[in-house]
Amino acid sequence: MQKLAIAERASLVGHSVSLAFGLAGLLIVLPSPEIIAALPTIGQEAFGYSMSGGGVVYIVLGAIVMSLYAYQVLGTKRWLGFMVPAIALSLCSELLGTSTGFPFGAYSYLNGLGYKIAGLVPFTIPLSWFYVGLACYVIARSGLEQFKLPTWVQAVGSVFVGSVLLTAWDFVLDPAMSQANYPFWQFQDVGELFGMPYRNITGWLGTGMVFMTPAAFIWGNEKLNLRRSQLVTPIAVYLINFAFGAAITLAQLSQSFWVMMAISVVLGVVPAVLLWRKTPISTVADLENSLKNTPQEPVTL
Repeated sequence: MQKLAIAERASLVGHSVSLAFGLAGLLIVLPSPEIIAALPTIGQEAFGYSMSGGGVVYIVLGAIVMSLYAYQVLGTKRWLGFMVPAIALSLCSELLGTSTGFPFGAYSYLNGLGYKIAGLVPFTIPLSWFYVGLACYVIARSGLEQFKLPTWVQAVGSVFVGSVLLTAWDFVLDPAMSQANYPFWQFQDVGELFGMPYRNITGWLGTGMVFMTPAAFIWGNEKLNLRRSQLVTPIAVYLINFAFGAAITLAQLSQSFWVMMAISVVLGVVPAVLLWRKTPISTVADLENSLKNTPQEPVTL
């Protein structure tokens, strides 16, 4: 397990670095052609490959990070019980969306996110639904466990809150990826909500609930009982990916989009951090193990 933990940390670092390089390329290098022109031929070729494949790398690494995390912390059943429905159902939703316009509105993917399934949806898109969705659901479920709520309320609440966190991420991701200087997808019709159709929000919320619900049934009612330190990877993945979209939105879009970012912070970042902080530093099992491992002083009369 130690090797898996090292691999998880290395993948998280790689995921973060690839996002940082992507930001540097989108915000600094591409807007300044003289920087690219000053590079040697091999440097220009390397930059070209990094920009064409960078999106694939950071998404694949994100999926690897959360897979390694889930396998170690949550177990195989919970890992696969979330990943399989998330990838399958989000892919169905995306294929339906790019074909009919339901549930997200009329849109299509451009280049830069890898091979397109059926010529419509990059294979990386369902992977991104999976890894960010899992981070959101684990944060929501672990945080809500700390409240004295009926089991069914916790189950429904975890799916709903997890889907809200996921949708809040889209509030900064969608403008950054569809309306910035170098888009990765585009809406065919200009929407009423900062260039996005209102149903894009309900589409995200609905898709999240659709794939989190079967995962919740597969996981069952048993509590996760995670320590705060065991949620570092999910909260880091969520915040890092949130910051990626927010940075592009702030740098390349008008100040009016700051309203969307403020809403997404209130609905996403703030509750995610509060739920993470609500999780105990130590669990009852930790205290019991500590007592078992503490040598007892002999009693003398």
